[in-house]
Amino acid sequence: MPVQPQFSRPAAAGPAADTGFSETALRRIDDHLQRAYLGPGKLAGTQTLVYRRGRIAYRSSLGHADRERNVPIKDDTIFRIYSMTKPITSVALMMLFEEGRVQLDDPVAKYIPEWANLGVFQAGIAPLFLTRPPTRPMQVVDLLRHTSGLTYGFQNRTNVDAAYRDKGIGAFEKAGTLESWIADLARIPLEFSPGEAWNYSVSTDVVGYLVQKISGMPFEQFVKQRILDPLGMVDTDFHVPPAKAHRLAACYSADGKGGMQLSDDPATSSFLAPPDLISGGGGLVSTTDDYLTFCRALLNGGELNGVRLLGPKTLKLMTTNHLPGNRDLTELSRSMFSEATNAGIGFGLGFAVNMNPAQTLLPGSVGEYYWGGAASTAFWIDPAEELITIFMTQLLPSSAYPIRRELRTLVYGAMTESNV
Repeated sequence: MPVQPQFSRPAAAGPAADTGFSETALRRIDDHLQRAYLGPGKLAGTQTLVYRRGRIAYRSSLGHADRERNVPIKDDTIFRIYSMTKPITSVALMMLFEEGRVQLDDPVAKYIPEWANLGVFQAGIAPLFLTRPPTRPMQVVDLLRHTSGLTYGFQNRTNVDAAYRDKGIGAFEKAGTLESWIADLARIPLEFSPGEAWNYSVSTDVVGYLVQKISGMPFEQFVKQRILDPLGMVDTDFHVPPAKAHRLAACYSADGKGGMQLSDDPATSSFLAPPDLISGGGGLVSTTDDYLTFCRALLNGGELNGVRLLGPKTLKLMTTNHLPGNRDLTELSRSMFSEATNAGIGFGLGFAVNMNPAQTLLPGSVGEYYWGGAASTAFWIDPAEELITIFMTQLLPSSAYPIRRELRTLVYGAMTESNV
């Protein structure tokens, strides 16, 4: 039997001053969450972790993982991270890129031949679409940066996303299989010619399909063997096994009246069984500690405790703005997604990228990168400040409250020493 690697945990939280934070100011995070969200019943529970200069500066768990059963949030609570799956999937493809097995300017039709004749929507409703040829073929880079012309059905914006809803493509309930999605998408036109705009979409699910096609192994197996197991991310998977089912948090939906209602009971959740659809765009569950491990590897230039995922130059490529003309999301986005209207924010290969903190009207650093999940989870990595912040909760949709923006203000406001 091979020897299992041993991994060191980050240093436990100690005096905040060791990490360049005010301990008193960091406690304002919990005060704010309690006053603005938990007390009024807008959120059931939260978990916040701030890591800087090689150690945990602050961590807290407030409220309930399962309000109905009076189960508190604990360090090992398992959360649906939804689109925080996307950076992991993007890293998986870039590992194949480093091996010379795929290039960013490869046409996607090289790997999905049935997409060779995808047209761009002009008029009509499914299945009677009028289309025109795209200006250029979709490339692999378009999938990673969401300039592919694909969309999400939940955007409720066009006849194209209506066709996605009809086929169950991109739905929260995992209908169909990745292979059936690929086949269905071959019969639905693109929203625009690849490279002309940014639109949040199922592109990263297609990235997962490419990982599977290029590597010759099931996507979930590649992620487990090449990323999760080597890093020791033992609680991250595409489902929650029976032995861990009691650790899965409940997921709630905002009711539009300042309250919430149960939307996914952890006792009956679809996440309790292996899915037919392995979603690289939103299928993983994880814990705060596991996701911190992944973020630490990224902050450390692609390596952690002797396990290297990517080279530092590849990671730098991923966390640089790739939007055409170096424009930001406000200039290129056609998405109704809540994160898509941020001035000063570009998009790299799997991450949003802070290009100009002054335009965001929030504290931060040039080169900071981040993303979040549909159930209001979020993370960001600020290499200049050696900083990682992870926030976990379970409330749909992520646009219900401006909690991510508030958290940035609270964390950076607690910093007493800046590296830049």
